[in-house]
Amino acid sequence: MYLFDLLVVLLSSLILIVMVLVGVAFLTLLERSVLGYIQIRKGPNKVGFCGIVQPFGDAIKLFTKEQTYPIMSNYLSYYFSPIISLFLSLLVWMVAPYVTNLYSFGLGLLFFLCCTSMGVYTVMIAGWSSNSNYALLGGLRAVAQTISYEVSMALLLLSLVIMIGGYNLLLFEVYQYNLWFMFLFFPIFLAWITSMLAETNRTPFDFAEGESELVSGFNVEYSSGGFALIFLSEYASILFMSMLFSVIFLGSGMLTMLFYIKLLLISFLFLWVRGTLPRYRYDKLMYLAWKSYLPLSLNILVFFVGLKVFIMSVFV
Repeated sequence: MYLFDLLVVLLSSLILIVMVLVGVAFLTLLERSVLGYIQIRKGPNKVGFCGIVQPFGDAIKLFTKEQTYPIMSNYLSYYFSPIISLFLSLLVWMVAPYVTNLYSFGLGLLFFLCCTSMGVYTVMIAGWSSNSNYALLGGLRAVAQTISYEVSMALLLLSLVIMIGGYNLLLFEVYQYNLWFMFLFFPIFLAWITSMLAETNRTPFDFAEGESELVSGFNVEYSSGGFALIFLSEYASILFMSMLFSVIFLGSGMLTMLFYIKLLLISFLFLWVRGTLPRYRYDKLMYLAWKSYLPLSLNILVFFVGLKVFIMSVFV
């Protein structure tokens, strides 16, 4: 019986990973098409019907190209950091609130914070082990940025955890049955959007990959398969953050088609922001994190702790 359950979990996990990777493939196609229309040009539209086979053509091209290694690089860490990066991006999908109980996570939000914190190391090691000044600078920027915004993100999550009384993502669906948290916790909702963009290194906070000043940032020495894995992990993180956003603020309900429409709209928000906003200045990014969002998230946390104590004292 236990062996059968284990096989079902392994098979379900494999299907989940494949579906996430297929979702990533079509997210790249959507991004190129959306950016094309924003910039008044056509995106990929030749390979297959409306360019639908283009992502698979890109994948075949990237993974069949010759792998090159910088002679002065630290070979093992250079080689394994993209693999570990993709592994962490896929591992964090375990916390998704499946009604089928594929994985039952009582501490899902803590697991999410642990996985995103580990993701910092892969970017840092990828930049350092390339032994290139541009890559090292991109890695350092990414570490400073991600650590800065993780603090405020954790505090914002903690405010919600205090109100719902648990770390399980399934609780969010129960509490949003009548009213979405987007309306109930509007300041947290706005701060979370910015923190989410900064956490995934996306425009306007894409300092780890600043083409104008760092050639390509921390991934400058990567080509073919290594670059493809870094690319996949970034887009898997975008999809996951869109899913988490839907669960926390937009009413969850993973069994409904509406949930996936909301997920798609939030993924579209990432692409829209990229096509619309210019890159932020780095010192302003750090100022925003430590002088604006940290005090804001601390004040919100103190407010919700006080509110929770008041509710408990009045109604219990």
